[in-house]
Amino acid sequence: MQWMQRAEYPLSSKYDPEWVLANDMGPHPLWLLEDLARDLDLRPGMRVLDLGSGKGVTSVFLAKEYGAQVWAADLWIDPTDAAANFTGLDITALKAEAHALPFAREFFDAIVCIDAYEYFGTADNYLAYLTSFLRPGGQLGVATPALRREIRELGHIPEHIKKLVGWEAIAWHTADWWRFHWEITELVEVTSARLQETGWQDWLTWSRAVSEHRGTTDDSLAMLEQDQGEYLTFALLTARKPGGS
Repeated sequence: MQWMQRAEYPLSSKYDPEWVLANDMGPHPLWLLEDLARDLDLRPGMRVLDLGSGKGVTSVFLAKEYGAQVWAADLWIDPTDAAANFTGLDITALKAEAHALPFAREFFDAIVCIDAYEYFGTADNYLAYLTSFLRPGGQLGVATPALRREIRELGHIPEHIKKLVGWEAIAWHTADWWRFHWEITELVEVTSARLQETGWQDWLTWSRAVSEHRGTTDDSLAMLEQDQGEYLTFALLTARKPGGS
């Protein structure tokens, strides 16, 4: 799997592709996190919430590459199963719903969410809830599926996207939409909001790898091949809570 050794993602290239594939739950989580982290300031000893952590691949990356203390929170994966990946690392696995997080206010230095925020984060009042768990000066980082144009602007959901995800695509917003959605609240200072230039190609490459690994066609493959990068990518978003030093 030489194609996994990507010059753009030197940290991700250190991880066994078979391990990442075995823990697959969507687009390559480490490529997304490594790109997102370029816009964050992650340091050893930080308390980091990995929200929607899945099987914990991103949590392992945060602990190993940045020396973070990580809380890996997911609704669907049994914490015991996820914890099997965490041996020797400062990671706490727990089951948690995104609207009922069991943490003290201002507990975290950073909150990271990779390929999950679209399921719960578009509500107007969610940012206020989530940032209540960030200390003043704390950071928020999100990587979420995006379209290059808003569905409202298009007037419809492109058929090849609708065929796979239906109405859920209305949560796949542009980076500009997210910037406004966050900035207007004055709850955070948006430090970066960009579309991932290689997002579609990375997603397609990974979908093909998953298909080969499983010996079946990945659900997203037809959608991505049909799209040809016209609409699909990822939005990478970072912000800082006002205050702090």
